[in-house]
Amino acid sequence: MSRFPYSDEYEVHRTMPAAGTPKEDILAMMSEMASRENVAWEGGHCSGTMYCGDHDHYDFLNQAFANFSYVNTLQRDMCPSATKFEAEIIAMTLDMLNAGALNANPGGLVTSGGSGSIAHAVLAYREATTPPGRPNMIKPETAHPAFSKAGHLFGVEMKSAPVDPVTTQVDLDWVRKNIDGNTVALIGSAPNYGYGTIDQIPELGAMALEHHVGLHVDGCLGGFLLPFGRQLGVDIAPFDFSVPGVTTISADTHKYGYALKGASVLAFADQSLRNSQYFYLTDWSGGKYCSPGMDGSRSGGLLAATWAAMVHLGQEGYLRYAKAIFETSVAMQRGVRGHPSLRIMGKPSFLFSFTSDEFDVYLVNDFLRTKGWRLNGQQYPNALHMAVTRPQTQPGVVERWTADLADAVAYAQAHRDETAKSGAIYGGVAGGMSAEADEFIRAVMANMMDQQASIPSL
Repeated sequence: MSRFPYSDEYEVHRTMPAAGTPKEDILAMMSEMASRENVAWEGGHCSGTMYCGDHDHYDFLNQAFANFSYVNTLQRDMCPSATKFEAEIIAMTLDMLNAGALNANPGGLVTSGGSGSIAHAVLAYREATTPPGRPNMIKPETAHPAFSKAGHLFGVEMKSAPVDPVTTQVDLDWVRKNIDGNTVALIGSAPNYGYGTIDQIPELGAMALEHHVGLHVDGCLGGFLLPFGRQLGVDIAPFDFSVPGVTTISADTHKYGYALKGASVLAFADQSLRNSQYFYLTDWSGGKYCSPGMDGSRSGGLLAATWAAMVHLGQEGYLRYAKAIFETSVAMQRGVRGHPSLRIMGKPSFLFSFTSDEFDVYLVNDFLRTKGWRLNGQQYPNALHMAVTRPQTQPGVVERWTADLADAVAYAQAHRDETAKSGAIYGGVAGGMSAEADEFIRAVMANMMDQQASIPSL
């Protein structure tokens, strides 16, 4: 049987069909695919990925998107609504992140996602400074790989600071010792993707001010959840613009902002830093060209849907969902702490990670997968994490987690001498991997992207 998706049920198109397919047939096929694939997350067994999980909300966002899906936000004279939506998304995000505490002129940028916000931040710091040599930024080892990607693309060296193996927070002494004349910014996570722990942002801010460099807080994951957790009284350390020294914050609207995929906000403490990364070409024969970011054409639908999500939910909605998520995370963590053979990493927030000093924790994952759970694997040390989202707050999920985890631990103890089948690849690609697997990873990526290689012959 072919490994190409759905090839045994639906026609595979190697060339454009000679005659068009009826709309009804196309929509029926897509609806069937979506219904099957939704099963993977609707029951609350999937870590992260689907942050809202409310089909009524998705339908509402799709309606908002449809009104402007065909609009190009470059043509603001034809679609002034895009300016309204984008400006208000940025203003609401700045307010949520305490930009009112700044004695400056804050601003922002709506990007294509977390990696886009991180890349634009790295570009802004590079363009706003003129160090004598190659610019560098200092990031915790736990910081998202998008920083390394951006550094590679923009020629900015990324110095990777170790983290404390107990707290999983960045080693501040290492950061302090490695700041030099070419350092343009420091980086901290709120929280990091792996462990759900927040780096020491106030200390990093003080260090940034002392050395006259920037501080980017990566709140891509928690930017739209941690502020509401703090309002609810959850013990969350300061991380936003109320912390002196913080100059940029990334926060993904497509995660706990409950908007559609493909949107994020990069917030700047001062517009001068944002303005440094604009691109313009004034002597082009086609006219004067300028763009606020790397993207050219953007769909107005994403701006409309993001704005609609934020305005519809309001602070009351975000607080209500945050309360349920934090309470569910505490309950699920309680289930982990009930097993002496498991150990939670650091002091997590809504996302928690656990490992074992008695057996390979991937064995726990092997069993949980048979029960429909989809956790994310980590390495150095082997660990598993659960990013709690709204689907986990459904009735019965915590109880299933507690029962299945108990069975999974018993399985791991009984099979401790065996090799686990699962491993640690970001994004959920299954299979055990080693540090020498670069070629295999390239092959996997090529198989996903190269249609000539992956579409079966007819």
